[in-house]
Amino acid sequence: MADFNENYEALRASFEDALHSYLAGVTFKPKILDESFRYSLQLGGKRVRPVMMFAAAQMLGGKIADVSALAVALEMIHTYSLIHDDLPAMDNDDFRRGQPSSHKKFGEGQAILAGDALLNQAFQICMEECRKGRTYVNAAVLIAKNAGAFGMIAGQAADLYFQGSETAGEKDYEFIARNKTAKMFMSAVAAPAYVYDADENIVSLLLEYGKNLGFLFQITDDLLDVGGNFEQLGKTIGKDAAEKKVSAVKVYGMRSCEAMAERYCELCLDLLSRLPYECGFLEEFTKFVLKREH
Repeated sequence: MADFNENYEALRASFEDALHSYLAGVTFKPKILDESFRYSLQLGGKRVRPVMMFAAAQMLGGKIADVSALAVALEMIHTYSLIHDDLPAMDNDDFRRGQPSSHKKFGEGQAILAGDALLNQAFQICMEECRKGRTYVNAAVLIAKNAGAFGMIAGQAADLYFQGSETAGEKDYEFIARNKTAKMFMSAVAAPAYVYDADENIVSLLLEYGKNLGFLFQITDDLLDVGGNFEQLGKTIGKDAAEKKVSAVKVYGMRSCEAMAERYCELCLDLLSRLPYECGFLEEFTKFVLKREH
């Protein structure tokens, strides 16, 4: 585990370097837009999606530099989604990563605009990467599709729609988790495969791995909302139950969720075993997600 932690921190540090390099080259006006854009993006966090993208690139024999811009774009999309998630009209959360959420620091209007700016800058980056050729176009299309109405936004819409519902069940939860969470994980691990023009079987295995890892991540996230604490998570605990969200715990119960998480972990490890690459880091990362406390 020590080696895994060291490798994770090294990949995260590489991402922070890439993000710092990007931010050093842009300034937005008015000043409040520049401040709000940077604020949520620089709050830190685990940087799970960029780390996964870098790890997948290395696993495939490539370099971090090949996908660093796409990783910055993906984290921008994730950050914009968190800003909008925290708004009073959505999850109404005052804290993110242990600090005041964007709308508490800058006001609702500026928080919305910061999220809009992050999303648009992400797509500008993706379009600029498309100049590198067909394989980058394919990677950019995957990211855009999974972030939009066929992915994360669809999951968020369903999450809001079914909030407070007494009839929402397994299919509804699965739709939410697959789109709101898993699609972004699929982008993280499969975008490098598109960049390197990998065989379609490799792409399919990585997409399936990303999907199941996303389900595992969401289930453990739902469990932590019940049994975690603010100091570890940096956000309000118990909001799923308080706001009657369609969470895994609500649909399946705590004990079943724990068993489901184990099964998703096993499935992820099985998928990795079918890849003709050394997958040690992704294997350890999968186990980390299963046992995570934050």
